[in-house]
Amino acid sequence: MRKNLIASVAFLLASSTAVLAQSATDGKVKIGILNDQSGVYADFGGKSSVEAAQMAVEDFGGKVLDVPVEIVNADHQNKPDIASNIARQWYDTEQVDAIMELTTSSVALAVQAIGKEKKKIDIVTGAATTDLTGKACSPYGFHWAYDTHALAVGTGGALVKQGGDSWFFLTADYAFGYSLEQQTSDYVKSSGGKVVGAVRHPLSSQDFSSFLLQAQSSGAKVIGLANAGLDTSNAIKQAAEFGITQGGQHLAALLFTLAEVHGLGLEAAQGLTLTEGYYWNRDDESRAFAKKFFARTGKMPNMVHAGTYSAVTQYLKAVQKAGTDETEAVAKQLHEMPVDDVFGRGGTVGANGRMIHDMYLLQVKKPSESKEPWDYFNVLATIPGKEAYIDPAKSGCNLVK
Repeated sequence: MRKNLIASVAFLLASSTAVLAQSATDGKVKIGILNDQSGVYADFGGKSSVEAAQMAVEDFGGKVLDVPVEIVNADHQNKPDIASNIARQWYDTEQVDAIMELTTSSVALAVQAIGKEKKKIDIVTGAATTDLTGKACSPYGFHWAYDTHALAVGTGGALVKQGGDSWFFLTADYAFGYSLEQQTSDYVKSSGGKVVGAVRHPLSSQDFSSFLLQAQSSGAKVIGLANAGLDTSNAIKQAAEFGITQGGQHLAALLFTLAEVHGLGLEAAQGLTLTEGYYWNRDDESRAFAKKFFARTGKMPNMVHAGTYSAVTQYLKAVQKAGTDETEAVAKQLHEMPVDDVFGRGGTVGANGRMIHDMYLLQVKKPSESKEPWDYFNVLATIPGKEAYIDPAKSGCNLVK
């Protein structure tokens, strides 16, 4: 009887250990979407990214490891200090397991540093700087939708090939703008072009006249807009007032997405060349996803929205495969698992946390070419992921052996 009792106790202990191993650490899985919901990037990601995250949870079944999945969200107002305070509160007191989206590079860098300190996962879909998977990389940090190198290779490379071999940059005065300007400059120079000058402007500028006049007087064939969101839209509108494109100079919107084209309108945006990691009207699968997203938001998704859906989905798959939401185990799975969904087809994750996937070189259609609402792009080329992104071994990340 004693032997049977010992055996029974051992069996119960083993069973309880197995149950604990296949469970969330606090009885739930909680994901935070932290982004700009009221400022210059509100259309770029904003509340629509929150909807994309919620869509991913619902499509996954609402649970993982038999516990509910909860999405929380907050507006960081493009301020790293506000974002840092929210991230610390989420991680320390609200049991948030992972933070995602993180529009604005300065914010993403700040939150990733906190995640590294606290051993918590972040997956960036809204910010662009390559530092996230370079000198500021983290074993728990992942960069999903795009980055400044991919934009430089796509838009910058296309325009140099078309004869745009002299550039002047109009650059947002923070980490994202600097990175985008540098990456594109390096690519232009390596392709035989030259950079004749640059000027920096504050985030959320209303008046670009002095900056545009400097760009116009430079005589550069291409004016590279190393900014995003409403800053890019406002610069394009004001450039038209100065007759810059009519004078023969080409505007390169280095980070411009479907959301901004819709806000600007085809009449003003026609002919612009840009690079995205997703286009809703590419094939039947992307159209089906986009129409589902449209039913919830009243808009078609850009790469940030689709990338957020992908990031949440992949995180939940990693939790499921790991059998726990414990950070080290989930991060290991995120590094090892292939990515194959409506956004990241055939994607892989490098040792530096960079998700490598194809990008698309797009040109905005003329109004007469558009066949239906939101039909805004011609796909000029597919840029293979290995060309679009920096080789992890050359990224400057100290995690890469």
